[in-house]
Amino acid sequence: MADAARQQEVRAEPARAAPAKERWMQWVALTTTVLAVCAAISALRGSVYSTRVQLSTTRESSHWSHFQAKSIKQHVIELHRDQLELLRLEAHTPEAHLLANERLAKVGAELARYDREKNEIKAEAERIQLDEDKLKRHAGAFGLAVMLLQIAIMLSSVGALMKKPIMWVVGLAFGALGLAYMANGFWLVF
Repeated sequence: MADAARQQEVRAEPARAAPAKERWMQWVALTTTVLAVCAAISALRGSVYSTRVQLSTTRESSHWSHFQAKSIKQHVIELHRDQLELLRLEAHTPEAHLLANERLAKVGAELARYDREKNEIKAEAERIQLDEDKLKRHAGAFGLAVMLLQIAIMLSSVGALMKKPIMWVVGLAFGALGLAYMANGFWLVF
């Protein structure tokens, strides 16, 4: 008889439900894992955009240096033009006057070319700067997402250790905000 009663007790034990505290701890583990994965993705995407910002900054700097070089060359040509105009004014023969006019026409064409090239370089540098600003916004959103997600992970972990569900809930709020910034990092919604 004792064996029969013992068998009934053993069969009844698996039917008992897990305590409520155990269930919220499972949710803490699951949400913390999801938040950690999202933080890792955000960190990776943020570093990609930061690298792109650095490359863009280098390209922009290169274009502005090229613009500066063209400006210096243009200034040298302008000085040469001024000298030719003085020589033309001092020319005593028609041949010297004609030669000065020919040289001035060539110098004028060079000055127009430098103006055109400088405008093209400037436009490209400004376009790069606009792209760079957009890349910075992506990187900033991902950086903020990583920070918020890490705070959420920390709060969830401490809540689990101290068995305080309210800390986990606060962590979930930080996590939701972090996920919003992560989405913003991809699509720049706000």
